[in-house]
Amino acid sequence: MTEPTTGRWPTLPAPEHMVELRGIELHFHALQVLKGVDLAVRKGETVAIIGPSGSGKTTLLRCINYLNRPSGGEVWVGGHLVGQEPAGDRLRAAPEPVLRRHRQDTGMVFQQFNLFRNMTVLENVTFAPLASRRGTPDEIRARARRLIERVGLSHKLDAYPSELSGGQQQRIAIARALAMQPMVMLFDEATSALDPELAREVLDVMRELAREGMTMVVVTHEMGFAREVADRVVFMEGGEIVLQGPPSEVFSAAAPERIRRFLQH
Repeated sequence: MTEPTTGRWPTLPAPEHMVELRGIELHFHALQVLKGVDLAVRKGETVAIIGPSGSGKTTLLRCINYLNRPSGGEVWVGGHLVGQEPAGDRLRAAPEPVLRRHRQDTGMVFQQFNLFRNMTVLENVTFAPLASRRGTPDEIRARARRLIERVGLSHKLDAYPSELSGGQQQRIAIARALAMQPMVMLFDEATSALDPELAREVLDVMRELAREGMTMVVVTHEMGFAREVADRVVFMEGGEIVLQGPPSEVFSAAAPERIRRFLQH
């Protein structure tokens, strides 16, 4: 059971922070994957997380919406503590119904598209909002149509995933996440399963979201995206944040040698 990192009732994050991670640790048996990670993401900010394989990037991302439950530390999204609830003067792990409500504040796009194969595009995008009653059925369907049009696929409303390219499926996955009206979008290597041309389609949608002020945390191997779109780049290694700063700093010749070696490869 996760306890407050301070040993007392936790303090609220700064109002401008949409996401705040405090002392996040994660152990898989004897292996410590995350080692007391602190990270704050401002409202409207795009943060790109980069680093070598096995550095803890995806694990950290999954801790934000408790797909991986941290072994220690606190996760705050939109000023609300995620995955924990009060129990007297302590915190205890939130039960699954509470956790499901917490997760509605975050939209997540995975490496694989994870669309329901037996549902049309429109059904995929409306399924979760209808199930969680995020508006009337008419409002939800109208919002879904707008989002599908926004990702350039309004002509595919009645198509099934098997009839779409990989890039189209990933764009629908983004629309599906947006349909829940999340406070923050999480992207886990969203283009890694796509060839360069299809990856550009998805990256263009992500660029547009960044321009519109969506708060985003993006684990990526697309260094061009991190350099051009991110407000801040976070470099992770060994379960820790080694360096974070604006792209001009992280991608500069003055960056630490370890980071420059990584970027060269």
